[in-house]
Amino acid sequence: MAQSTSPDDRHDPRADAGEAFAALARSREWGARDLRQLLGWQVLRTAARLVASGLMAWLFGRLVMGQDLAPWAVAAIAAAVLVAAFMGLMADRAQSTAELRVATALRAAAGTRLQSMPARLLQSLPAGGLIVGLQRHPEAVASLVIGHRAASLMMAAGPLMAAAMIAIVSWPAALLVLVLTPVMILFFALVGDVIRSRAEAQEAAYSHLAGQFADRMRALPTIVGNDALATEEAKLARRLDAYVARTMGVLRIAFLNAGLIDFFASLSIAMLAVFLGLGHLKLATIPGFSNLELWQSLFILMIAPEYFAPFRRFSEQYHAKAEGLAAATALDRLLDMAPVPAPSLHAVEQALAGLALPEHGLVVVSGPSGAGKSTFLRRLAGIEAGATAHPATFPRERIWVATDSFVRGGSLAEAVAQGLEEPCPTRLSESVRRVGLLDDRLLPGGLSARIAHGGSNLSGGQRQRVALARALASRHDVLADEPTAKLDPETAAAIRQALREMARTRLVVVASHDPELIALADRQIALDSPVLAEAAA
Repeated sequence: MAQSTSPDDRHDPRADAGEAFAALARSREWGARDLRQLLGWQVLRTAARLVASGLMAWLFGRLVMGQDLAPWAVAAIAAAVLVAAFMGLMADRAQSTAELRVATALRAAAGTRLQSMPARLLQSLPAGGLIVGLQRHPEAVASLVIGHRAASLMMAAGPLMAAAMIAIVSWPAALLVLVLTPVMILFFALVGDVIRSRAEAQEAAYSHLAGQFADRMRALPTIVGNDALATEEAKLARRLDAYVARTMGVLRIAFLNAGLIDFFASLSIAMLAVFLGLGHLKLATIPGFSNLELWQSLFILMIAPEYFAPFRRFSEQYHAKAEGLAAATALDRLLDMAPVPAPSLHAVEQALAGLALPEHGLVVVSGPSGAGKSTFLRRLAGIEAGATAHPATFPRERIWVATDSFVRGGSLAEAVAQGLEEPCPTRLSESVRRVGLLDDRLLPGGLSARIAHGGSNLSGGQRQRVALARALASRHDVLADEPTAKLDPETAAAIRQALREMARTRLVVVASHDPELIALADRQIALDSPVLAEAAA
């Protein structure tokens, strides 16, 4: 028999890093043991509540009829009520603990998956959506696999236990409450499709809002510098209004669902009360409802609400299903890797296996989008692990130039001089000028321009040009990923010339599809075979 795996003894998620993330399947596996414990407490709570209700009905019936009371009856009722309260406390505690364990395990697995992602793939993820996903989605998925699952299972066990208790006194009364059950389940199914689509729309609206907010916060200096604050504020307000509208749509359906349950519960109890009242008043003879003692009628009326209680709890958790499914889908969409096609990866490994680079010169790695140029460069630099290692390819210091290059905080001069030993001030200023940063209106102040910690106020292009300026001011080898992409023609021409000049005295390896830069190369490594072109297409 297969054994479930708890969050404490789960396998290392890096072992299946290349597989689908499968947030929902993982969470169900991790929460299986805790779910069984939760169900045990909930079944015990239901049994204790039924016993307490039955004893109270019997006691009140005897009181109304003026019959003697046994002292043990009061003690038994008090004990049953205390036991039911204790079982309820333990059930609630078990549910919160189980959901916390599953959410924590899911968040840890997501963090491990992010660490195992290639840098370029990680960089392509939307920052806002990723933050929201790791903050909100694990709790939503945990609520689905624990709270909602327990409520759905108790919707089968709880009513059957209550119906069995009612059948002891009157099987027609038990049959009456059972008859309305399929109608409620039908309404659950009808409402479920609507609330699921509303929850997906709500999750999408929140992700868009978070993504836009994170992007605007990162680009706030640029927005303020271009006097676009009012425009961006209006855009965020529209996103917020859309999210509010989606949230209210989910809440309206959830309230409708709860109202339906209360309607059917009230209708059933009212029908039971009418039939029992007619029997006691001798106005009608209804099998199963006539000739009952008062305590028996009270017993039926007190147990009947317990029959519908699991349905009510399920309706309270029903929106958790839609939100959990939407959250699991969003997590899978964020964390499922989209690796380079296998033909490209194979070609990259082949090219690296037989690679011999010169001491200096301009080497350009070319090929169509998706052919593996960036993968080639990152594995050459040791940024991304692969089957082939090249520890001795660059025996000297090297500088990595890309939109994800690290930039320290401080002044622009300090950021460019990072890692350089006693840089020449004149050479530093000239390097910054050549890459177009000295007169960048979005980075005013020249060499004294302030850069936030980690370069958080820089765009990807500015970050790349800071790394290029550092390369120009140094004597180190250079690895550059698409250094002329997304630049205006004048700046791109200056970068090409700078790379060509650096290559006269050191090794410069560039991944690019820029035909003018490729034409300047001393050597070209083409990842553009027919198989690769087909894979890229």
